[in-house]
Parts: sequence; C-alpha cells; structure tokens
Amino acid sequence: MTDIDTQTAIPYALERIGVIMRPDPARPEEADGVLNPATCWGSDGQLYLYPRLVAAGNVSRVGRARVVIEDGVPTGVERLGSVLEPDRGWEHGSAHGGVEDPRITSIPSLGLSVMTYVAFGPLGPKPALAVSRDGIEWSRLGPIQFGYDDALDTDLNLFPNKDVVFFPDVVPDPNGVPSYALLHRPMWDFSFVRPGEAPPLPTGIVDDRASVWISYVPAADVVADVSALARPRTHRFVAGPEFAWEQLKIGAGPAPLRTPEGWLVVHHGVTGTVVGGAFVPQSNVRYEAGALLLDAADPSRVLARTPEPLLVPETAEETAGTVANVVFPTAIEKIGDAHFVFYGMADSQIGVARLVRR
Repeated sequence: MTDIDTQTAIPYALERIGVIMRPDPARPEEADGVLNPATCWGSDGQLYLYPRLVAAGNVSRVGRARVVIEDGVPTGVERLGSVLEPDRGWEHGSAHGGVEDPRITSIPSLGLSVMTYVAFGPLGPKPALAVSRDGIEWSRLGPIQFGYDDALDTDLNLFPNKDVVFFPDVVPDPNGVPSYALLHRPMWDFSFVRPGEAPPLPTGIVDDRASVWISYVPAADVVADVSALARPRTHRFVAGPEFAWEQLKIGAGPAPLRTPEGWLVVHHGVTGTVVGGAFVPQSNVRYEAGALLLDAADPSRVLARTPEPLLVPETAEETAGTVANVVFPTAIEKIGDAHFVFYGMADSQIGVARLVRR
C-alpha cells in the first residue's frame, strides 16, 4: 500500500492540446499507424520525435521526425525517416517482428541519451537498449539481461518485459549505492512460448497482474563501461494495480520527472477484458493515464498515486483507431517553461498534452 493515496498529494494535471502526428497513407511503413513516441533534444538544438511506425502485418520500426514548435507549443512534425528497423535476429521471428514503443531518457552525467525499446523477437517481447551522444544517431547495446537474484526464486530473463525507462539522474539503490535505475514491467506470462505453463512468480508476489518494477546499475560500472546499462540488478517491486482504472495492469510511461515532491512518473492503467492472450491485439480494453510519485531518496517507494486518471480517451482520435479507447503516454519534454507529455492515441496517432501544476 502507498503512504498517501489521495489525488491532492500529486498536484499535477494534464491538459490536452491536440494531435501532432497522423499516419501518412502514402508511406507503407505507417500503414497501420504512428504511435507511442519517444522524444529527445538533439545536439543541433532541435526536438526530435521518435515514433513507433507500424507497417502492415504489425511490423514496427522506430522513426525520427523534427518537432515543429510554434509559440512554445508542439504543433506538428517533419518526417526524417527511420533510425531502427527490426533487422537483428533477436528483433524478429519467422513470421513476426518489430522494434516497438521506444522511451528515451537524456542522462547528462553520461553525456548520453538512452533509448529503451521492445524487440518483438522469437521468444516474444523483450527489452533492449540503444544510445546516442547527439540525440540523432543511435547505436544498439543489445537486449537487457537482468542480473540473477536468488532471493527472488525466479529469473526475470524468462519473462516478456515492456514499458522500460531510465531515470535521468543517479539515484541510490536499496543499499545506498549510487546507481542508474530503470523502471520496467515484467509479464508473468509464458503463453507466447509455452501455453499452459505456470510462471514461477518472484518470492512474495501473489498478484500476477503486470506491475511496475525497478532495477539498478551501479554508476561506477556504467562509467567504466556504458554497456553495463544493459545488465541491471537489485530488482524491486514498485507498484501494481490498485484502483478501478488500473484493473488489468499498469506500466510506466515517460522518463521520471524530478519535482519538489519527488520523482513524478506518468503511467498508464488498463481496464477491460483480454481475449486470446496478452500477445495478440485487443479490442475490449481501455488505457488511461495517471501518475505515481516516488521517493527521491528511495525510488522503489511510492509516496502517492492518483486514484483517478489524469487523462482518459475522449476525442475521436483517442476513441477510434487500431485499438480504440487508448491514451498511452511515453515521453515528456520541457519546452520553454512548460512540460509537455506526448502520447499514443488509439494505437494510430500521436497527441500532446501540457503538464500543469495545480
């Protein structure tokens, strides 16, 4: 349970602005939608959007587009091609594949932007990393390999995992070691590779709904070798579904934002009914956006969370699309004095909302 569970404990709201990117019917790589983007400021001073581009057959790429900003507000994009294709053997299967749902965290202490993404490979969705020194060109670090912790009585690498995003600053791990930390969402589900097999839940976990976890990489290890970012350890449960709008599962969205109260994590909650398993497109679910507040001194500890969502599907773009009734926040950027949250709309388009303090 959280220490504070009233919405007034999180003094932020989301104000919808509108659509900034729609699929271009002339581009085959966007035939099934543009959605769930990352964002990053380039060394050239431009803000770039990194959308998931979905071609026919649910094959995804990570694109790049310059964000058009007018009077301090993002209003559109200029397309600049793709930066990641599912062309590594572990990013596709014989009849499926994709690099999906990127998140980007700029980490000033490393001089790097770190992209996490989901590789939809032979064993299902697995998280992976790429890094950039200029926010424009990207190099893969490969799949994330979670360090084994015998106390958990399971191996996190057995499971699909999504919604992975790094913190932008060094934080203390549970032992006080300065670390780079990432949020992630293991899925206790073997149905993609072994239907009917019961997954071995970690010690102390009795609820098998997908939830937010945190893992850490000692900062000294990363300074010595940046590829250590792909080998996190010291895993802790952070938060699971608690309120009605989070009935099925929750997952982290954009990179955590440091606020006076702690780390603000905009997240999604899902309700509805899953039909045919977690790895096929769903038509009876609803995604809404809320927030968690994590302790700056111990980011595995939840200080507060929103019992009601901050953003729900309401507009035509959010209520009709590849998957209807979806708002899926994945990026946050400061433009001028304001913060803007970028989000997927019904798995088809990309919208933006302003984060405001109430």
